[in-house]
Amino acid sequence: MIQIQKASVCHVEGISKVCSDGWRDTYVDLKEKEYIDAVIEEFYQFERIYQEVTLPMPGWDGWYVALENGEVVGAGGGGMISGKVGELFVLYLNPSRRSEGIGTMLLNTITERQIEQGATEQWVSVMKGNQKGIPFYEARGFVQQSSVDLKIRYRRDIS
Repeated sequence: MIQIQKASVCHVEGISKVCSDGWRDTYVDLKEKEYIDAVIEEFYQFERIYQEVTLPMPGWDGWYVALENGEVVGAGGGGMISGKVGELFVLYLNPSRRSEGIGTMLLNTITERQIEQGATEQWVSVMKGNQKGIPFYEARGFVQQSSVDLKIRYRRDIS
């Protein structure tokens, strides 16, 4: 059974693995290996995630994890970007665990946290061509608002 909870230090390695594997799987056909490796090194290495789990930061509500028998099978995080606006910053799953509802469970938990903080709308950025992420967000009510360079911005009402 999948459990969603706020991440703690014991989950850092699992978050790093899930996000690294998810990023590779998502972008393998869209970006060069060097670019993929550079993004993973910047955002999903152990030390950075450790800091994001242990040090509170304005606008960042921390990592949430999807656990099955103690193993991290998904991870995500978001925060408030203004008084009534939440943002989903990251959401990745173990690539073999897609289409099981785990991403929706994580998104719902992050959304509930943002609503508790007063959010009435939620945003997410998706890379153009990301055919794993775009259909997921559109199916959950996100509507494209803009497209600049390689990034598409989506928004939905959550009040």
